[in-house]
Amino acid sequence: MPAPIPMLTLTGLTLALIIGLILQPWWVERRRARLRDAPFPVAWSHILRQRLPQLRRLPRALQRELNRQIMVFVAEKDFIGCGGFVIDDEVRVTIAAQACLLTVNQPRRDYFPALQSVLVYPGPFFVDRCIPDVDGIVAEQRVVMIGESWAQGRVVLSWPDVVAGAAIDEVGRNVVIHEFAHQLDQATGSANGAPLLPSRRRYATWSNVLGAAFTRLREDLALGRPNLIDAYAATNPAEFFAVVSEVFFELPDRLASAEPALYAELRHFYNLDPALW
Repeated sequence: MPAPIPMLTLTGLTLALIIGLILQPWWVERRRARLRDAPFPVAWSHILRQRLPQLRRLPRALQRELNRQIMVFVAEKDFIGCGGFVIDDEVRVTIAAQACLLTVNQPRRDYFPALQSVLVYPGPFFVDRCIPDVDGIVAEQRVVMIGESWAQGRVVLSWPDVVAGAAIDEVGRNVVIHEFAHQLDQATGSANGAPLLPSRRRYATWSNVLGAAFTRLREDLALGRPNLIDAYAATNPAEFFAVVSEVFFELPDRLASAEPALYAELRHFYNLDPALW
């Protein structure tokens, strides 16, 4: 029969655990501060110039902060190649730069805390989904995807679509921005089109403004009227938030003109005004 563990030892272990939990945020922030203050690799700057030329339009202060956040993101998140895809710094930096653009000027630096890993495929990938038909009968179907955000701490991306979204900012589509907007949305526990906001009052305004724009999009689609926002945004409020986030960063002037209240709400949330860049 094993000897009992002395109470003093248990108390010491418990105390050490408590101290560790208390100090963990301090250690994390200390490590992040070292990463932010480290020189940005020259090779990474070359990747940004090649893959994301539009970032040159950002004010210098935002460019510097974006580089700092990229350093932390790449260090903390696991990048996993799927289907034979090989992960390298070009992949890490290209994805991290677009993801961190969403948080570059937000007051809280939490670097997508729920996110653990980014899975990257060499092209569009397949997922099995249960989809009801017109009669309500549910059947499993294989669906082609270019990106997916999981509440369980994963984002899945197609590399060619990552590259296309990074290089072209004239069509309002960017798979990385889309999926990481879902990550912000899922921070509340579920994807419902309402990310974390600072107050209950802000939720009321958010709901009114985005709800009205969502309704207008659906009405335009039903009547065959043109709308700047892609039809996929009419799927549900979660997809609406993700799609309009793409348009906010990719086509800010046109969104500000077409939907000024929606643009203002997104500008307030992201604490950015890309129409000025």
